[in-house]
Amino acid sequence: MGNRQAAFACALFVFVARPAHLSEGRVGGAESPALQIAGSAPKQAVVETSLGTFVIDLAPELAPNQTAYFTKLAGEGAYDGTAFHRTVKYGMVQGGDPLTKDPAKRALYGTGGLNAVKAETRAPKMTRGSVAAVLVPGRPDSAGAQFFIVLADQPSLDTQYTVFGHVADGIEVLQKISETPVDDKGVAVERVEIRHVTIRDTPAEPFVNETPQELGAYRAVLDTSAGPIAIEFFVEKAPNTVRQFMRLAAAGVYNGMAFHRVAPGFVIQTGALSSRTAPLTERQQKLVHNLAPEFSDTKHVKGIVSMARGEAPDSAQTSFFICTGVSTALDGQYTAFGRVADGMSAVDAIEATPRNGETPIARVELKSVRIER
Repeated sequence: MGNRQAAFACALFVFVARPAHLSEGRVGGAESPALQIAGSAPKQAVVETSLGTFVIDLAPELAPNQTAYFTKLAGEGAYDGTAFHRTVKYGMVQGGDPLTKDPAKRALYGTGGLNAVKAETRAPKMTRGSVAAVLVPGRPDSAGAQFFIVLADQPSLDTQYTVFGHVADGIEVLQKISETPVDDKGVAVERVEIRHVTIRDTPAEPFVNETPQELGAYRAVLDTSAGPIAIEFFVEKAPNTVRQFMRLAAAGVYNGMAFHRVAPGFVIQTGALSSRTAPLTERQQKLVHNLAPEFSDTKHVKGIVSMARGEAPDSAQTSFFICTGVSTALDGQYTAFGRVADGMSAVDAIEATPRNGETPIARVELKSVRIER
């Protein structure tokens, strides 16, 4: 990390060293009340790029003028077609220069769109995911359209830059962007473009604040390669497990998994992270944790859906099973949180799949889990 930080710090002071072609607009303080968005509903910037989408939680309470200016430009489409012109592998990415819309101006990349926002509070810490305004060295009032995002903690940059947001989702996309090859001056030799930036109200986290009664109005539909399986929940028996299952499903944690275990007359099992076709995103990883058991008097009969676990009663995380027979040994030992309401034919088809021991010979897909009313 030390070498990465050193390389990043060096790049950061080089990329704005040429002050030519700078804009002369000013935003800040009483001069721009129309651009102040502090005190409004929390906002996010959804940044669509040619390598994927990432989301920024905007922070007007930290930098009201810079946040307002970024929001204004995004609303005008000013970032559309710009490119990330500087990258440090797994260290940072930099973009927002309007000159990057024109590949013929590559020699000037890093010099455009500056000198538009007056100096604001500098962030005491430059932590992973921080989104900061680019400055010309020695010019505290030189912020503008350009921004950079750090992909690792950068203590060498603490107290030097104004942070106006933090990456909420898609850090993996930014890591991919940071892998873009650069020349000997650190300028990207391949174009990674910003296609569009959308400003939106920060959406509420799904299934966090609903009451158990409200959760009971939902059901889950498992989209499998054998057909759909609809599950109704036992909210009164296992409210916390139901809530967590819904949150995992809404975040896409179950997308692209497999039924990794088939034991005829006993269970079919899925939800194992090891069966997922793609690794979890950082946001998804944060949702995964051990669950306290919610054992009940529910009998494990055909169609019951229950959480799998290890030796410890509180070791359930994502994996779950559907009973295909009566299993009294499971009663009171596993958290039953639902039952199959529709789609038992798909359960039977999965149970009948050819297997080697309890492992299906051909992959049986759990494509997604959809939560619906």
